[in-house]
Amino acid sequence: MEFKYLVSNLTNDSLAGEYRLQSFDGKDDQVDWLKLMERALAVAAEGISIADARHPNRPLIYVNEGFERLTGYTSAEVLGLNCKFLQGEGADPDTVDVMRQAMREERDCSVEILNRRKDGSTFWNRLSITPVRDANGEVSHFIGIQSDVTKRRQAEDRLRSLNSQMRRDLEEAAIIQKAWLPETLPEVPGFEFAWRFRPCYELAGDGLNVMRLDEDHVGLYILDVCGHGVPAALLSASLYRWLSPLPEDSVLFEPDPDSATGFALAEPKTVATTLNRLYGAGPETGKFFTILYGILDLRTRDFRYVTAGHPPPVRITATSAEPCPLSRGLPIGVLPEFDYQEVSVQLEPGDRFLLYTDGAFEAIDANEQELGEQEMLDGLVELHGLPPEECLAEAIRRIEKWCPEGQPQDDVTLLTVDVFKDQRPV
Repeated sequence: MEFKYLVSNLTNDSLAGEYRLQSFDGKDDQVDWLKLMERALAVAAEGISIADARHPNRPLIYVNEGFERLTGYTSAEVLGLNCKFLQGEGADPDTVDVMRQAMREERDCSVEILNRRKDGSTFWNRLSITPVRDANGEVSHFIGIQSDVTKRRQAEDRLRSLNSQMRRDLEEAAIIQKAWLPETLPEVPGFEFAWRFRPCYELAGDGLNVMRLDEDHVGLYILDVCGHGVPAALLSASLYRWLSPLPEDSVLFEPDPDSATGFALAEPKTVATTLNRLYGAGPETGKFFTILYGILDLRTRDFRYVTAGHPPPVRITATSAEPCPLSRGLPIGVLPEFDYQEVSVQLEPGDRFLLYTDGAFEAIDANEQELGEQEMLDGLVELHGLPPEECLAEAIRRIEKWCPEGQPQDDVTLLTVDVFKDQRPV
């Protein structure tokens, strides 16, 4: 075998120089070079071992100082032994089989295995095994490189434990959050209410409710908190309290000493203004939410509402989907002193009145194409003949089908009010 090495013409007074590849001229050069390589192996920080592949037991014939530091054994104690003495009871048998199979097939392998030091303590060993071939191409030795990766493995175990605990906490929080959604809907002659809610994560930022405010009025809201996950869910939880049908705790009512209950219904624009004042995040925080809140007069079928940065309601018939007017209103939390306005529409028999969040039409397919608002609404026109619950279930199914792996990228919330031509008995 011809040995070659790099030599330099560096001089004492200059660090500049040129390197050239040169063959060893004699045994002295070869000896010097081998001594250099031996010193380099000895002082390497990683553990290095060499095993004799020609012996059936593959005994160790060399270990460096890094190996001694890592395992606690001296070279005198381990030379002649098979390296499996480092494997304690905790060694994974599948990992051991991977190493054995690689050596039988005379190929490289890299594994992480739990090993035991001389003092009985354990460490995670990242072990790389490489076969070395002689001049005839036969495997004569195996070189092992050992690295202590215990701290990294412990950190990963800790992270997995924390993630598992977080997952359990999120699942429990999601159960609580679902309890805030309406379990029952008001039963009102001439109207039918329905909703569907499809969160993109365990915890969602969308919210909705349908509430009987008094004998003649039903309140409806649908909201969308900026962002996803825990922060959005926490804000959504606070909003459920502020939008409670209980007058004492709610922004939906105002004190009225002349009323028998001591409260009167707050106008939709007042509700938005009050929410904006209570929330008061300000534009610099980037935290806000949109809401559509309205009051349905059961006697006149008049629906007065405010759209605070939220898409307007849509009137859906058997032939068309017609967006209703937007009211003047920014998202809640953008400008604390904003003056909200409200608008009203008249619901007609045969109408299906839709409230929704933008996740319903911003769904993205595998080609990064958005479903689109018109496509979503056209689909709901097609489904107009179905009962409300079936219509919304099919609408959600179509949105999921549009998304990769059936997972929408945003929360999807749909709420409908059907108006009957003939009043349906309760």
